[in-house]
Formats: sequence, structure tokens, C-alpha cells
Amino acid sequence: MSMVQTDSFADPEMGEPFLLTPGPLTTAFSVKQAMLRDWGSWDGDFRAMTKSMCDQLVVMAGDTRSEFVCVPMQGSGSYCVEALLGTFVPRDGKVLVLANGAYGLRAAETMRYLGRAFTLIDKGDYMPPRGDEVAAALDADPAITHVIAIHCETSSGILNPIDEISQVTYARGRKLLVDSMSAFGAIELDVEKTRYEAMVSSANKCIEGVPGFGFVIARKSELESCKGNSHSLSLDIHAQWANLVKTGQWRYTPPTHVVAAFIEALRMHAREGGVEARGARYTRNRDVMVAGMRELGFETLLKDRWLSPIIVTFFCPAHRNFVFSTFYELMKAKGFIIYPGKLTVVESFRVGCIGRMDEHIMRRVVEAAGECLEEMDVDTAAPPAEAIAERAKLAA
Repeated sequence: MSMVQTDSFADPEMGEPFLLTPGPLTTAFSVKQAMLRDWGSWDGDFRAMTKSMCDQLVVMAGDTRSEFVCVPMQGSGSYCVEALLGTFVPRDGKVLVLANGAYGLRAAETMRYLGRAFTLIDKGDYMPPRGDEVAAALDADPAITHVIAIHCETSSGILNPIDEISQVTYARGRKLLVDSMSAFGAIELDVEKTRYEAMVSSANKCIEGVPGFGFVIARKSELESCKGNSHSLSLDIHAQWANLVKTGQWRYTPPTHVVAAFIEALRMHAREGGVEARGARYTRNRDVMVAGMRELGFETLLKDRWLSPIIVTFFCPAHRNFVFSTFYELMKAKGFIIYPGKLTVVESFRVGCIGRMDEHIMRRVVEAAGECLEEMDVDTAAPPAEAIAERAKLAA
């Protein structure tokens, strides 16, 4: 049996398909291998791992003044976003939620469940929220205390303009929270260049770990003021942080194997060249894949200006023989798992650019897509005319 090199882009062990999704994603063999050892959650070795992990993440965020701290939280990304909102927004606060896809809308739904005041800017699927819109909403409602923005909206693939959102938020004396679930580690979010109080991300995204926990990087002074805000025992970021400071331990059972895998993923991230190099690889993945898919006739949902290097949404072809479920299964049989679309107006699908893949693998993705079209007897991948018309109308 051939061995997979730890830093290679070879096919995953045991013939696993590549995951062309925004996470979980394809991981290196060495990341999987790191989970073969058991760790005691109270043991000094594991506590040292937790501290090392948190220290590395704060450095990745660009903090050179020791003003920020990292707090890991068990659970999926949505658990951690709820923890973020429940901890950093006071019970009498009000949030401006910026939405241009499913994850912004999920943040609004989270606020509804929390029973805390919020207002919503919903841009639909095609365009990002812009600074002037945020400024107008803040000027119109002095009760708003916080803004929550999605860094990369993966339901569409839009990379949102966090810098301009931050600038207008703080110019009006409000505070910014950032959901960088699918961007942190590949797209710069430097605390000394872009002001925010806290951001949240996940182990199984651009750092290329496996699912099981997320983490919050927060301004220490802001976190200190959040005691008693949380609606939840287990999702209280302040309490988790206080316990880590006091004991070095997570309050409740941590995902020990996932942390060990993440430590290896962090090693590989640094070895590759950090955020800049990781983002450059993902950008090449996107550019090669998008160019190839367009040559096949597929149309992207977004214009190039807003395409993120994380995931790209394509309209489904209008051809009568094209059935997405069939296309999905054919692509899977060729070794590539793509992602269904989340658009509300037209049918679409998504292709992720992140994970342990490079541009050579993305060329194989395009080749497989072309073969699938031939097997389905689809001679054009052009989308429905109404999809293009809708895009033009909403993006105007």
C-alpha cells in the first residue's frame, strides 16, 4: 500500500473523495493521524496543548500588544456564533445584523431565540452590505449597540467588506462582532488593522482541522465586561475564559482528539507560510476552477469583484437533461463531493476551494465536471435566462 506524505496534495488515504465544501473539508493524513492518541482532559500535557493553540491563534490574528485573548468553545460553528452573540451583547443591547445569505439570516434567528433586540439589513444572495448602508442604519437607530457581520457568506461565496463596515461602525461609537467562520486563517483579519471586539471561527475551516470546536478571539477588556451577559451555562464565553485563566482547563469535556489534530493543522499552516500563503493557494484554486467551469459554460452567481477564495456558487444549467442529484452522484463517483446551493430564487450548486487541495486537483475537478455533462448528455451548461436577469436586477 502506498504511503501518503504528510504535506502532500495526494488523494486522501483509503480512496476518500475530496470534499469541495466550506467545511468539513479534506484534511492532511498527518492531521488524521494526530487523533490516534488518547489525551486526558485534565492532564498537564493537554493543558499545555490548549495554551499553545490559543497563543498561536492570537498571533495569527495579528495581536502584538497582548490586548486580545483566545477562548476555545466546544461545538459546531453555529454553537460558537450563538455563544458570541449571547456573551458579548448585553441583555439590554441591540444588534444590527448584516445578512446577504443563510448565515447572516441564521445570526438574526439566533437573536430571536435569545430574545434580544435586533434589526436586519438583508441584501439577498447577490450583493454585500456596504458601509453607507450600515452608517445609515446606525444613524437612524441610536439604540443599536453592536453590529454582527459575516466575513465570508458561504451560501453565496461573497467576501464581505469588513474593513469599511468596521470603519463606519466605530465612527458612530458602536461595536463590531465578526463571524469569520469560513475565512479566518486564509483571509487577513488583523486586529491592529481592522477594529472589532471579537471574532469567531472554527477548527474545520481554513486552518484545515476537523470538526468539534470553534474559538473566539476577543479584546480582553471587552470580554472582562461580559460577565453575566450569557443566556446559557455551556455557551458562556466569559465563564469558559475565566476557567481557562484559573485552571488551564476547559470547563467541560473538551474534544481532545480534535485539539490534537488542530495542533498539527496549525503546524502545517505555519509551515506553508501562514495566512498569506494559505489564502494565495485558495485563490489559485478558485481562479483555476472558475476559469475551467466557465469554459464548460457554467455561470457564477457573482461577478469577479465579490468572488471569495473560499467557495463559489454556480447556477445550475437550464438544459432539460441536467438534474443536480445526478450530477452530484456522478461527481462523487469521480472522487469529488460538491455542495448543494442555498439560493432562494434559482437552482444552484457550490464548489469549495479550501482544504488540502491545490490547483492541480482543481483542474481535475473541472475535467470531472465536463465528463459528467457528457454522461448526462448536456451539451450546454448555460443557466436559465431568468437567473441572469435576476442577477442583473438585484446587483444593479
